[in-house]
Amino acid sequence: MDSAFEIIAEPNRRAILSLLVISEQSVGEIERQLRMSQPTVSKHLRVLREAGFVESSVDAQRRLYRLRPEPFQEVDAWLSQFRRFWSTHVDALERHLDNMERVRTSGDSTTENT
Repeated sequence: MDSAFEIIAEPNRRAILSLLVISEQSVGEIERQLRMSQPTVSKHLRVLREAGFVESSVDAQRRLYRLRPEPFQEVDAWLSQFRRFWSTHVDALERHLDNMERVRTSGDSTTENT
């Protein structure tokens, strides 16, 4: 079986996953929103289903697809090692922007007093 990263590397599958984050979707709804052919949508849904990213249920005469959270845990676990890195850099950027704002604000009050 392909890894979660290989599955989500394909742009059409990522687009389908993005739609399914919003709500359950039928093949026809996915086709219309992404302007893909039915065979293409079905092919990608099959890959996503076999990898465990989506599951389906039958509602009257249509099959609805929805996300399953478990496969995303592999991606999340891998990304977690980088969160500290991102957080440190975002915190540093925030401090820098705060300092710039303080300098700008103090510069404005100096200009007003002269």
